[in-house]
Amino acid sequence: MPLKLMLVAGARPNFMKVAPLLWEIQRRDNVDALLVHTGQHYDEKMSQQFFTELNIPRPDENLEVGSGSHAVQTAEVMKRFEPVLQSHKPDAVVVVGDVNSTLACALTAVKLGVPVAHVEAGLRSFDRSMPEEVNRILTDAISTWLFVSEPSGAANLRAENVPGERVHFAGNVMIDTLIACTARIAQSTVLDRLAVKPREYAVLTMHRPANVDRPEVFAGLMRAIARLQRELPFVFPVHPRTRQALGQGEALPNLLFTEPLGYLDFMKLVGDARFVLTDSGGVQEETTYLGVPCLTMRENTERPVTVAQGTNRLVGLDPGKIVAEGLHALAGCSARHVVPELWDGQAARRILDVLTPHVNRPAHEPVHSLDAR
Repeated sequence: MPLKLMLVAGARPNFMKVAPLLWEIQRRDNVDALLVHTGQHYDEKMSQQFFTELNIPRPDENLEVGSGSHAVQTAEVMKRFEPVLQSHKPDAVVVVGDVNSTLACALTAVKLGVPVAHVEAGLRSFDRSMPEEVNRILTDAISTWLFVSEPSGAANLRAENVPGERVHFAGNVMIDTLIACTARIAQSTVLDRLAVKPREYAVLTMHRPANVDRPEVFAGLMRAIARLQRELPFVFPVHPRTRQALGQGEALPNLLFTEPLGYLDFMKLVGDARFVLTDSGGVQEETTYLGVPCLTMRENTERPVTVAQGTNRLVGLDPGKIVAEGLHALAGCSARHVVPELWDGQAARRILDVLTPHVNRPAHEPVHSLDAR
């Protein structure tokens, strides 16, 4: 009997993480996959478009949860996910990332006796005011398999006394997707549509509640952006949360607003940017792989390898520092970087090799585990 895995995706970043797992499962005759979309992101630009662009099947189940407070959303996912588990009876549930759907589905599965694999485990910002940090900690605590994307993940889990046999250093599935889509990204015409030229613009993304929902913080960030956009155009795909905060703010001639972009267009835009100003987690990783300078408007990051080895710099929330670092990046003053270990397009293969132990694995391509490091 094939191994029956249920993969869960809820929000925009999840689709780039489940895609390579689904591709790898399609290559194997000993694994079957069921895809559950919780509907945590339900806007066409925030979710549905990704099924087409990433060549992944329409979900077997769509919970259509929609928005709500953290408690309401988490509870609603659990309530709707339970009968799906009882109906399909998977051998294991695979959750990715750190959104509310990740924790809700992991907790529901474990309570029904279904083991959970957490992809992108062990990441820690050490800031429990971030909802994502709470989701990460709790999901890791109840998962059977913990797949880490960078060495800090393994170190964090070791410090939390997680048994080494549960932890596997697999690499980064988001980079699997980026590598697999390289040719299609290159064909995107988004720069022509926006009338910008390579290296002559910056990209801005901003959506975290700590930045967007606090008026005094958001106003300071917008002051910094107002100053920097005088130097070069900024392309700003606007998250729905951020659009509400913008309101009727000052018009800035070099701040080019767009609707949320599809994956291929967005990665083309990032890859050809002079630099990126963001508060996103995944963008820190993608810019590191692409070698694009990234300025992260946060005081901490759960992805320290992007700072230690990559192109990412934490610039905090002080408008003066953001402007200074932006001008520094504009001048082309960026440190050399290396692509982190195992960010090589093979993370999904390593994960499936762990979850399907009867797969014959070449001796020269071992699965990396915490015990082996």
